[in-house]
Amino acid sequence: MATLALYNMEGAKTGSMEASDAIFAAEVNEAVLHQVVVNYLANQRQGTQSTKTRTEVRGGGIKPWRQKGTGRARQGSIRAPQWVGGGVALGPKPRSYRFSINRKMKKLAMKSALSAKYAAYEVYVIEDLTVDEIKTAKIAALLKGLEIDKKALIVTAEADEKVYKSARNIKGVTPTHVGTLNSYDVLNNNVIILSKDAVAKIEEVLG
Repeated sequence: MATLALYNMEGAKTGSMEASDAIFAAEVNEAVLHQVVVNYLANQRQGTQSTKTRTEVRGGGIKPWRQKGTGRARQGSIRAPQWVGGGVALGPKPRSYRFSINRKMKKLAMKSALSAKYAAYEVYVIEDLTVDEIKTAKIAALLKGLEIDKKALIVTAEADEKVYKSARNIKGVTPTHVGTLNSYDVLNNNVIILSKDAVAKIEEVLG
């Protein structure tokens, strides 16, 4: 079993807990991780970029000069792509970049991401990750106690408004919960701070 250190809200170590090897000590599958991260980033794209073709640019309905006898190259419209102010040839149009990946791959990628963080000693588990009121100083004190000054992902078992609003204003800190946790966020942050309940929920979901 993988052993995770437990900390309190002051950042002091209070003990340890055992976690599933299948989730926190699995073999890291980089190929699957890459596919899932590319899928996540592609699905975030709006795909609203748009350029005008020669038929969509205003003007250019008349031939600029006669076909022959001027000594210049023949032209049919001042909105052709080679003209300044003309349409764009083969430019981007609105489209969807979405593609799907099966759940088995997503679960495998999450296990790989968590295992990579565990192997790098970048996982912290808080015994009781709660705050009585919305106060940024509480989460800032936790980070200071853990000596974390890098990008951090804070994960609770369920959506916790107090923790979320207390952490969201701290630079480099991303608060989330198990229901919205993804492999990209795990890899994109230097450390992961999990509540003890979140570890149990992750094991339940990925188990």
